[in-house]
Amino acid sequence: MTESRAYLQKYAMKYGTYMGIFWIVKFILFPLGFTQPILSLLFIILTLGVPFLAYFLVKKYREEACGGYIRFTHALVFTIFMFMFASLLVAVAHYIYFTFIDHGFILNSYTELWKNLLITTPGMETNKKIIEDTIETAQTLTPIRIVIQVLSWNVFWGTILAFPIAMALMKKDNSEQNKPTL
Repeated sequence: MTESRAYLQKYAMKYGTYMGIFWIVKFILFPLGFTQPILSLLFIILTLGVPFLAYFLVKKYREEACGGYIRFTHALVFTIFMFMFASLLVAVAHYIYFTFIDHGFILNSYTELWKNLLITTPGMETNKKIIEDTIETAQTLTPIRIVIQVLSWNVFWGTILAFPIAMALMKKDNSEQNKPTL
């Protein structure tokens, strides 16, 4: 059992690093998307690709470390760990970006976007106070609070995605299927 846990953690770190690097590359596209719309589209496409990458990595783990067979709970725990390690890695990149590089660029871009929407979209006047309050609240966020929020968001969605991925990839060993149940 201890050996299985060591493999689980080792591979979760390894594949979580791959996923984290993917997320960092994807995150680089996010602020660039405010100036080049095609990069926003690429960001969205890569974001939609996260579950497929996770599926591929968990399947690779099943084949390499588990001999082609994995129980649902094992796959679930592995997938959650993988997303957790990826989230920790990308959190470092987020912290560096929001502390040293951003200088309010993303918030200012969103503020401009919302102000333009208020001016150009009919009926938005009724929501003006809510939008202004939201922008004011966002301006009070520190880089560490943003990072913690995004980190918890990534772990939350990773946990949600872990269930269907584990269900799709669970594969019982033939010897386990023939065991009598009590």
